[in-house]
Amino acid sequence: MSNSATDRATIPQTLWAARGRHTGPAPEEVVRRTLIRHKENGDIDDFAEPPAPQDERDGQHEEARRIFEARWRAGGTVTVRARLTLVPRPSRPQEHEWRLVAEAERPWDEAWPSPATLFWPEGASGEGDDGVWDHHATVAGLRFRQVNALPADDKEMRRRLRDAAREAWCVHVVVHEAMTPDEQGRLPLARLLPPGLRHRVVEHRAAPHQFRAVNWALKDLGVEVPRGGAVLLPPDPAPEDYDGREHSVRSVFLDGSAPTELVAALRHFVALPRPLPRAAEEALADLRGNWTLLTLQEELERERRLVAMYAEALEAMTKSRDLYKQAAEEALDALAAYRDVPAPALPQQRPASRAPAALQQLTGMFERLKLTARGQRQAASSSEGVPRLSPATETDASGAADTPGSMAADTPGNTASHTPTDRGSGTEGAEGADRAS
Repeated sequence: MSNSATDRATIPQTLWAARGRHTGPAPEEVVRRTLIRHKENGDIDDFAEPPAPQDERDGQHEEARRIFEARWRAGGTVTVRARLTLVPRPSRPQEHEWRLVAEAERPWDEAWPSPATLFWPEGASGEGDDGVWDHHATVAGLRFRQVNALPADDKEMRRRLRDAAREAWCVHVVVHEAMTPDEQGRLPLARLLPPGLRHRVVEHRAAPHQFRAVNWALKDLGVEVPRGGAVLLPPDPAPEDYDGREHSVRSVFLDGSAPTELVAALRHFVALPRPLPRAAEEALADLRGNWTLLTLQEELERERRLVAMYAEALEAMTKSRDLYKQAAEEALDALAAYRDVPAPALPQQRPASRAPAALQQLTGMFERLKLTARGQRQAASSSEGVPRLSPATETDASGAADTPGSMAADTPGNTASHTPTDRGSGTEGAEGADRAS
């Protein structure tokens, strides 16, 4: 069980909520007949059967659901608005779940009539056509207006109490019989409760020999039933200041007398800030937002609220339009001012920092070597394509025959193109070299 209820809304003190299951045919006919009878008797002011809401998923109306609204004045002065919704059960087409929420203009008084008896017939607690509406909605075998004996099997008893504790729509009371009661003691205690509590309490009975078994089953819930007494099952999730000892009764007399201590414990339990079930929260929002049974004064007030809401929305739209217009004008002025401003001059580039002297010398030496090598390659390539000179010119240039460039010109590949005069000059040069040696 969860011990925190901070993430859930609490049950308002002005709310009366209950949920059950109807197992007979045509539950809408039963509700309609009951409302007509109470209107004729003056128990209610009026009732209505509004259409089912539209399903947002597929755009279809939930025709299977039936909704009934009724209003009356509790105590003759306090207006109460109630809404009952019939929901079919897909697994059992003959059964319908019903959810009933009633909200008063001030905190609920337990002496007021039960809203369940204004939509459902109060009598006929048997299995007739009008008496099958008081079944528990989720736990099979439980009834609101009858004594629910605990199962003989210990595990089944534990499972039933655990499932019942999870149901926050109603209050579950476990009563232990100190001895086998007589016929008067076997009657349900719900008939002795105030009308405001009567159809929100489920009574579980433990036989005298089940005392140990029932306390073993209640161990997980953190409560214990006294011998011959009663205990209220804690809500799930439980409020922060919940104390199970305050909702335990030492003695419950099953002799037909009013259970005063049990009523006090129930009254204290109902006044706790208990968490509102999710389905009850949705039903309450539906009651407040989609209520159709309005008086002329209420319709006038609703139209005034709509006019005021539309006026506020129009004023907000006008203010938003003015702000948008002002922002657009300011943006246009800023754009025009930006176009009139001349383009800024580019910043002057700063001279590069000088390299160190040693680095400059090394760079210059590499540049000279590169230029020298490039000049030599150009000279070698130009000597191959130069036209032949006259003999006089060659004789004058014989002094330069020892240079690398002239040696490259007398290679074997070039001797074939020499004239006879060139070969004679070459012979004389060879002889002179022999004499010199």
